[in-house]
Amino acid sequence: MKKRSMCFVLLSSMTGCVNQYPNDFYTRQTPVALVPDVPSVPTPRRVGASAAVSIDRYKSEIAAQIAQINANWVYRENPQPMLRAVIVVHYVLASDGRLLKADIVRSNQDKEAENTALASLRNSAPFPLPNPRLLKGGRFEASETWLFNDDGRFQLRSIALPQATE
Repeated sequence: MKKRSMCFVLLSSMTGCVNQYPNDFYTRQTPVALVPDVPSVPTPRRVGASAAVSIDRYKSEIAAQIAQINANWVYRENPQPMLRAVIVVHYVLASDGRLLKADIVRSNQDKEAENTALASLRNSAPFPLPNPRLLKGGRFEASETWLFNDDGRFQLRSIALPQATE
């Protein structure tokens, strides 16, 4: 029995050192609010210019900002095999990074997930200034997908980990 306990302790300590995704956004340490149900007071953010020269890279920057600012709503593990909800939001940004418009374009009618997706996008604005080459008519338009687990937390497809298998 004592040997079994020692083996368990040894195995537990060894598995704690494994990092499957060493360079991934979700494995970095970020402060998480201790009480996720209490809305935080928005703090003014300085908006710098984005270095992204492609739409996908700029979308990844936006997704990383959303995930960082809404850390208490984001999960850091692989998405579960069967997701609770997949919400696609089409959004429009002004040339100064302000959010001008956001609309749900795909949903399974999970109103809580829809509200969380829209709120996390709005809470994260303003965004870095888009490269002028990415603008059409002085605006940047794109879509992002929120992947929701059963517990109501999400990841964003632009920076999501691979989905878990059953």
